[in-house]
Amino acid sequence: MSPSSSAAGPGSTPIAGADPLSLCAREPHVPADRLVAEMVPPPRFDSVRFGTYVPDPDQPSQHEAVRVLEEFATGLGTDPGASGGRRGFLGFGRSRAPKTPAGPRGVYLDGGYGVGKTHLLASLWHATPAEPSRKAFGTFVELTNLVGALGFQQTVRTLSGHRLLCIDEFELDDPGDTVLVSSLLARLVEAGVALAATSNTLPGKLGEGRFAAVDFLREIQGLSAHFRTLRIDGEDYRHRGLPEAPAPHTDEQVTQAARATAGASLDDFGALLDHLARVHPSRYGALTDDLAAVCLTGVRPVPDQSTALRLVVLADRLYDREVPVLASGLPFDQLFGEDMLKGGYRKKYFRAISRLTALARDAAHLVEAP
Repeated sequence: MSPSSSAAGPGSTPIAGADPLSLCAREPHVPADRLVAEMVPPPRFDSVRFGTYVPDPDQPSQHEAVRVLEEFATGLGTDPGASGGRRGFLGFGRSRAPKTPAGPRGVYLDGGYGVGKTHLLASLWHATPAEPSRKAFGTFVELTNLVGALGFQQTVRTLSGHRLLCIDEFELDDPGDTVLVSSLLARLVEAGVALAATSNTLPGKLGEGRFAAVDFLREIQGLSAHFRTLRIDGEDYRHRGLPEAPAPHTDEQVTQAARATAGASLDDFGALLDHLARVHPSRYGALTDDLAAVCLTGVRPVPDQSTALRLVVLADRLYDREVPVLASGLPFDQLFGEDMLKGGYRKKYFRAISRLTALARDAAHLVEAP
């Protein structure tokens, strides 16, 4: 089956003569060891540092967050296991790690989308004086996927020797997963692991950030005392002082650009949404491996919430990997209906719009000017 023939789902029209790659033709399988090895800042944040974060001069909380996080990273330079011997199995037993020092052993970055929380979280990972193998960075979804692949006890064993665990986009909308990860973090804190996190708001909570801190500290239950909350105010930096997102292109322009760009994929948008339902979200990163660009024809409103949430995960993985997105059809700010943008997942949808808009701007050069 050729990529062009597999790119169209039921009821859609294949893109005739398409030679590029197709996301719909990919069904990646990701082994557990890859999930562990990839718990590092994604390519977009591989080179970020505190020094490359540009605080908004009108938002003093951004300057303060950098200062506090730099101090937190410096404080992690003392290995709690240095004077206490090796940890026992899972951090328990006679050779158990020393008790966690007094004071917060975690930081929570509270703020709306686009204020640079992930940039700061990745900068903390880079600034922490420990070998990369003793630091972990991942989204909440990636962490739950790791538990699913390794099992709870093995995940504790794998991460308990770390100095720092950074969790981006801690999900507060799934009670079961929240309890699971809260239990995991309790075991890791007892083993001496420092924590840092950002989160999304709960369904039905319309606040962009201040509700999130209260929700986060409540949902992690007994771990609240270990976290210091850092409020980061500001507007979405992706649109701060930048031009509007480029208007969608024609199907012909997108198809020609895909054919002219080595490593680009070309898919009908509706067919891609159908395909995402058949691929576990933990594999969306692998779905985008080695892509130079994603080209989509016929972008239209997302039909339902389940599909919308899958698209959010794909948008996050594309953004992490800096993969430009060239599209025809409707502009990305019309992807989600008004009911979605007013609902409990609105923060995720606005983040997806923001990130896809940035990627569309990155893709503008793929279409040559007349």
